Amino acid sequence: MPEYLTPGVYVEEFEIGAKPIEGVSTSTAGFLGITERGPTSPRLVTNWLQFQRMYGSYIAGSYLPYAVDGFFMNGGQRCFIGRVAANDAEKASLKLTSAGTNALTLDAIGEGEWGKRIVVKVGTGTDSTAAKPLFKLSVFYWKDQLPSTLFDPETNKKSKPQPAQIEFYDNLSMDNASPDHYDKKINGISSLITISSQTGDSGTLPDGPAVVTPLGGTDLDGTALGIDDYLRDSPADNIPGSRKGLTAFKEIDEISIVYSPDANSVTGLVPALISHCEELKDRFAVIDADDGSSNVSNIKPRDNFDTKYAAFYYPWIKVIDPLTNKGKLIPPGGHMAGIYARSDVERGVHKAPANEVVRGAMDLEFQITKGEQGILNPRGVNVIRAFPGRGIRIWGARTLSSDALWKYINVRRLFIFVEESIEEGTQWVVFEPNDEKLWARVRATITQFLTRVWRDGALMGTKPEEAFFVKCDRTTMTQDDIDNGRLICIIGIAPVKPAEFVIFRIAQWAGGSSATE
Repeated sequence: MPEYLTPGVYVEEFEIGAKPIEGVSTSTAGFLGITERGPTSPRLVTNWLQFQRMYGSYIAGSYLPYAVDGFFMNGGQRCFIGRVAANDAEKASLKLTSAGTNALTLDAIGEGEWGKRIVVKVGTGTDSTAAKPLFKLSVFYWKDQLPSTLFDPETNKKSKPQPAQIEFYDNLSMDNASPDHYDKKINGISSLITISSQTGDSGTLPDGPAVVTPLGGTDLDGTALGIDDYLRDSPADNIPGSRKGLTAFKEIDEISIVYSPDANSVTGLVPALISHCEELKDRFAVIDADDGSSNVSNIKPRDNFDTKYAAFYYPWIKVIDPLTNKGKLIPPGGHMAGIYARSDVERGVHKAPANEVVRGAMDLEFQITKGEQGILNPRGVNVIRAFPGRGIRIWGARTLSSDALWKYINVRRLFIFVEESIEEGTQWVVFEPNDEKLWARVRATITQFLTRVWRDGALMGTKPEEAFFVKCDRTTMTQDDIDNGRLICIIGIAPVKPAEFVIFRIAQWAGGSSATE
């Protein structure tokens, strides 16, 4: 309570009524797979060019770059990339010398042999003086292999191949109080290297290597990849702030769509993705059919994965491969995740992500007929079909759940949106006095939020009372609940369902005569 000791006028602020709940994002994806290079801790990427700068471009043997490109092409705006590397993979590194001793250490930003194609050179900073000594670091990266005769791309623009990526860091200081300190200008900014000192800054500038020199290492890729490398859930890997693989996605609350184009080729990865979503309950998995699944009768994903937190898509799609300029079959999940994001932004999460054009798809692995879809649709298989004059479209919106209440993707994702928004928007309630005043504020807060959701078209009913209810009073909690610090609020919502089967019943009618309805 405030104290009033001195006579005078006091103006005070206090809160009454509902607090606004902000709807959470539903369109941020998490991609797990193999890239050309880059960090193995998940990083946020907001466009295809940023992905290329940080993780490289298309490579043979990996579908992840095609999936990410398809995600952005179809309307995705944000995704986290979980690059997969072997548990025993290591980073390429190089020591910068000063007067013959090691001054600083350069490490590739991520594990793998790709780091040995990073080449660096140390020089004097452009603005370096005796009073303020500075140095310059030039970094070059070749995508496929180093030139047979290594050259300096900074001075030699004619020799081929030129590096795929170049970074220059000029006027770097060894003074950790300077805004030009090497740590501030390189770490977290470079997409190729990190720089560190094991002994602290001596103040002496590095003087080498003065000629282009590659980072080194032996057997940096480690052993062949397996399920453990995708999950990274061992006690040694499960350290806050340094988690990798699927385990690292648990730390990223923004992720609402999870996908890996390698799920079908890595034994155990599909159930791991589904379990990940079921455990956290704030995200949804996209699952691909196997390529070459031409026998429709054998496609029964619900037999193995009966879940309301995943959707299954068939068949694979064909895109133009920038590596060959020819058609290439790829799993469709990345494009589907982009359509989820596009539909969420344009219409809302309550709109089923179906009857939407698959941008970038030029053909399908198999042309599915209406009769074949009649077999697949009840099994929870969302078919991608080509329609003359309408393009290639998603023609299904079902989850893998056998529970009729959770049959549709948009219903499951709408509940994820509502639950997550209410959870994050009511954190202020914790430790407040648990009495009638608090219950009234909670009811008003949630009612205000759900009214907005209803007005956006996500709930049934012609008025709010028909769309939802919110109860938080003595009927929802006992005195024992109150004594044990529990506030219990019961919420019911009536989600809209998609018009999956549109039926027009037509009969002949003799004009002017009576018609029976």
